[in-house]
Amino acid sequence: MGSTKEKKKIWLKRKKRISKRIIATVERPRLSVFRSAKHIYGQIVDDTTGRTIAAASSNEKSVKDQPTFESKVAKAVFTGKLLAQRAMDKGVKKVVFDRNGFLYHGRVKALSDGAREAGLDF
Repeated sequence: MGSTKEKKKIWLKRKKRISKRIIATVERPRLSVFRSAKHIYGQIVDDTTGRTIAAASSNEKSVKDQPTFESKVAKAVFTGKLLAQRAMDKGVKKVVFDRNGFLYHGRVKALSDGAREAGLDF
């Protein structure tokens, strides 16, 4: 097993490689995802002004008030739907997906699928 320091270095290298290809505009802001061991966070960011338009996480009260989820993947789908709903309320329909160096698998994929189901286009 590699050390934590090595894993973080690899993750940062992957994140940098991905982020230089992502171009967000005013019409298509960036949907950024962060995954920790326990929770998942998503936010829609306007890179031109540097402001967060909408955000949702599995750690907030509205998600915790729901009946228990069968897995962290199901919680990520619900979080993605919640994020998309908040974005649609602000008038955002199209976004650019930024997986932030994480593999497009598991909870990251589940959050994006939930956002697509709720109406976001990417």
